[in-house]
Amino acid sequence: MTLDKTLAGIKAIFLDLDGTIYLGDNLIEGALDFLTRLDEAGIKRFFLSNNSSRSVRQYVTKLHTMDIPATEDDVLLSTHDLLSWLDKEGVNETYLVGTEGMRDMLQDSGIETESTDPQYVVLGYDTEITYEKLTTASILMHRGVPLVVSHPDIVCPSPDGGLPDTGAYMALFEATTGKSAKHVAGKPNAGMILHKVEELGLSPDECAMVGDRLYTDMEMADRAGVHGILVLSGEATRKDLNSSPQNPSLVVSSVAELCYRNC
Repeated sequence: MTLDKTLAGIKAIFLDLDGTIYLGDNLIEGALDFLTRLDEAGIKRFFLSNNSSRSVRQYVTKLHTMDIPATEDDVLLSTHDLLSWLDKEGVNETYLVGTEGMRDMLQDSGIETESTDPQYVVLGYDTEITYEKLTTASILMHRGVPLVVSHPDIVCPSPDGGLPDTGAYMALFEATTGKSAKHVAGKPNAGMILHKVEELGLSPDECAMVGDRLYTDMEMADRAGVHGILVLSGEATRKDLNSSPQNPSLVVSSVAELCYRNC
């Protein structure tokens, strides 16, 4: 599918955060003006992140500190996708390798996160990682407790370069235990956005996913049948496109190029 920079015909847009709207604590130049243009054009926008290190409330707080208006309903996380999978599997006893923010979301859903007899080891993007957590999780996996992961991202973008994310932690656990994850939630699973597309009463071709990763953001766009807009302000480069099976509808340097007049 092709698309031009005006976003003509788009009624809802899903925006990655890390590497797309901001890098670390710094807004991508032009991001606020872009969000204003979306509002003026009447295009619904949602913030979508695989980063499970923060709770929804923490994300909303961060967005507010950057002068980005947002409510909890505007934020869709890989943790939501993980919680949906755990619910379908009837899981309520876990051992979590994750942040306190992620712990809050699991516990608010009735899931024990420090069980001595867990059904699963749950791995998120743990920016509060300790050797004790790695040790406990490894011992449980050696005992046969399976691993489920919030998302597959190998690195988290930052102004100083990529930082270790869940994909790197998964590689550590596989090296330690010889076992891979039973399930990996989050992008690129199409369900991350299709439930919202259906809720809005839209068709996939009226929606777009904007992100900086080919193997999560753009692959999810392909799977969901929505337009994929790759921004080069985070992880992916133009060189990466040459060896990628993903074919975005549009490639831009950053969101600053999008949704000018006629959108």
